[in-house]
Amino acid sequence: MTSIRRRTLGVVLLVFGLSMLVIGLTSYRDAAHEVEELFDARLAQNARLLEGLVGAPLPEDQRRELLASIGTALQRGDDTLGPVVRHPYESKLIFQAWGGETLLLRSAEAPEAPLTTLRNGFGSARLDDYEWRVFALDAPGSPRRVLVAEREDVRGELVTAIALRTLMPDLLGLPVLGLLLWWAIGWGLRPLSQLAEQIRSRNPQNLQPLIMHRLPRELETIAGALNRLLERIRTLRAREQRFIADAAHELRTPLAVLDLHAQNALAADDPEDRREALDKLRGGVARATRMVSQLLTLARLEPEQEGNGQGREIALLPEVREALAKLMPLAVEGRQELQLEANEASDWRLEVEPGAIDTLLQNLVGNALQHSPTGALIRIVLTAEHDAVTIDVEDQGPGIPANERHQVLERFHRGGPGAGAGLGLSIVDRLLQRHHGRLRLGDAPGGGLSVTVTLPRTQGGT
Repeated sequence: MTSIRRRTLGVVLLVFGLSMLVIGLTSYRDAAHEVEELFDARLAQNARLLEGLVGAPLPEDQRRELLASIGTALQRGDDTLGPVVRHPYESKLIFQAWGGETLLLRSAEAPEAPLTTLRNGFGSARLDDYEWRVFALDAPGSPRRVLVAEREDVRGELVTAIALRTLMPDLLGLPVLGLLLWWAIGWGLRPLSQLAEQIRSRNPQNLQPLIMHRLPRELETIAGALNRLLERIRTLRAREQRFIADAAHELRTPLAVLDLHAQNALAADDPEDRREALDKLRGGVARATRMVSQLLTLARLEPEQEGNGQGREIALLPEVREALAKLMPLAVEGRQELQLEANEASDWRLEVEPGAIDTLLQNLVGNALQHSPTGALIRIVLTAEHDAVTIDVEDQGPGIPANERHQVLERFHRGGPGAGAGLGLSIVDRLLQRHHGRLRLGDAPGGGLSVTVTLPRTQGGT
């Protein structure tokens, strides 16, 4: 995986390099154009200077002497006159001065024929297999004509050299800039590296918050998120440890009772005693099975075990009937009656998690059956409202005193001798929290307990 420093440096250098390329090409083109203009201006200036010398208002004999002196000076650029000091580009610049059809003077490399027939202005001419840039100047009111030319290849070399020199600081500065950026990005990311090192060197069992001083604002957000995550993991671990300890404590006694019943069945000589022990063993297995089922359900409903929060729309009344049908064998066994009351014409559409209604009724009606005497009536009343539905389960058991009702939602809280594992109402309460529902405990008309749950029609309800 590429490091942030390399990625950032690569992007910065790429953007900077492309920008410099565009700027450099533009600068090169502008610099080349300006140098071309400068060379053209020099040709024109030389032509005007030469025309001024040739056209000086002198007597004829002095004019001839001046032209001869200028011609001699120009001829000194020829190598045939000996090793004199000269510039390597001197022979690449030639002159001609004409008086009508007469060649008055020329430079050493200039031909005796006119360079061009161009009149007043810039043009091109070909001479000795080279292209030449020519400037022609006609003296106003006089037959004098001055031609100044410069070789295009030499001119191009000079233009390119000068233009490239304008780009050299950028080309040389790019590697230096890359090194400076590498250092600057590394310095800027140093707190991130320190944070990563602290996490990497931390003991996996250490879930205490990360402590770093003078963090940049961006890393404060990351460190805060990590600390919140560590806090959630620490809370989850504590909850799991408590849950395991509670489950182990609660299962120890039922398992010991099961073992005792099994020993009694093995030791019994009388078939009736053996049958009684086996019946008690079977009842204990059923209670242990119910407890394990409730423990697993409660574990599934823990906050950290929540799913994606998406429910599905159901028709509540058919779901309730199906759940009660599953509980009917328990009611028949206890010679108890389940009575469902609901208005068939009401709107029973409800959005819940899959299996939520079944779990809810298994615990509410299961508790009612367990705490109600033989022959009791358990009423399940459904009420549909505009934004919610209500399920009311009424039993004919001993009920719960008002001053103890706030405790029955705690895990493993039992209502008295013969009670279950104390998980049913905890499961219902947790399930309602996931659906933003409400739970209310009251007195049933027959003297038992009334448990009323209200579920919003959508999971986003209040």
